[in-house]
Amino acid sequence: MASRTSTPRTFRLGAVPGATPGKWIDTWKQRMPRVPLELVPIEFADQRTAIDDLDAALVRRPLDDADDLHVIPLYDEVPVVVASAESHLMAADQLTADDLVGEVLITPLDDVLGPLSLPTVAPKFSPLATTADAIATAASGVGIVVVPMSLARLHQRKDVGYRPLLAGPTSPVVLAWRRDRTTEDVETFIGIVRGRTANSSR
Repeated sequence: MASRTSTPRTFRLGAVPGATPGKWIDTWKQRMPRVPLELVPIEFADQRTAIDDLDAALVRRPLDDADDLHVIPLYDEVPVVVASAESHLMAADQLTADDLVGEVLITPLDDVLGPLSLPTVAPKFSPLATTADAIATAASGVGIVVVPMSLARLHQRKDVGYRPLLAGPTSPVVLAWRRDRTTEDVETFIGIVRGRTANSSR
């Protein structure tokens, strides 16, 4: 384990879209006032490579080639169906796969859930690049998008709504860092994530 030094340093924490480290960052600032925390946005598609240049990162499973990483599960995000605010789907408080029969499912290139076993149909247009693009298209009534709830909130628009998809695939969010970089700062952040107090023993 690397030891602390007097050299000025910054704790670089990566986060994929939708991850919400705010409460942990606030605790870090209180507990580690002399070590600035830099929040680094990373994309899901690049998360594995990005970890190599960070102290730690909040990323989503699946996580390729995790043998050289430490991974701590944090929480599982429920999936939601995003559709036009005028869609009949928004009349329900929650949805099941049976409610989606025949719906056009728009899957962006930055999709984080992977293949879905839903009774939907594929769009007749080319895949859209981003989740934001897909949700903007769904707003027009062309189809639906299925994403973790945090991404629906991140890309919320007045002309769309979303409803939980029961029994849909969750999106596990984890804290990951390189095994060969388990520094005391990383240990401190792990303690914060796990709810340890400043005086707790590791």
